[in-house]
Amino acid sequence: MFEFRADSDISKNYQLLQGAIDAHLRDEKNLIANLANIASFIYTALPDVNWAGFYLAMDGELVLGPFCGKPACTRIPIGRGVCGTSAEKGEIIVVPDVHAFDGHIACDSQSNSEIVLPLFIKGRVFGVLDIDSPMFDRFSQADVDGLAKIANSISRFLEGM
Repeated sequence: MFEFRADSDISKNYQLLQGAIDAHLRDEKNLIANLANIASFIYTALPDVNWAGFYLAMDGELVLGPFCGKPACTRIPIGRGVCGTSAEKGEIIVVPDVHAFDGHIACDSQSNSEIVLPLFIKGRVFGVLDIDSPMFDRFSQADVDGLAKIANSISRFLEGM
């Protein structure tokens, strides 16, 4: 399993993680298996992360998909919380302090920062990749850049299904 090296450039770490995820997506065609393994790749590779997983858009809400971490909220209305806002806007959202985010939905009281990235099929939001951290201000621009490439790879996989 790939893990980020503390003594390495974060962009190089993301290139290695990206390569591992892309190789997995080439070798496996099952959506659930892929999302489960990608959640595990991210959860085990990124330092200071306490939750990584997916919420999938269904009937106007986000429904919990494959994840790693403590049990989570099962359903989130589109437009509510960080995940629902990301899905509604179709934008990456980085929250340095989730307690300061108006309408934040606390699934784990130990989470203090969060990044949510939308996933698309043919321009429509399919779901979101959600990653939480117990650290405040955990997610840097390098994380945004690296995770955006991963989200794009997932979206390309989804387009090919």
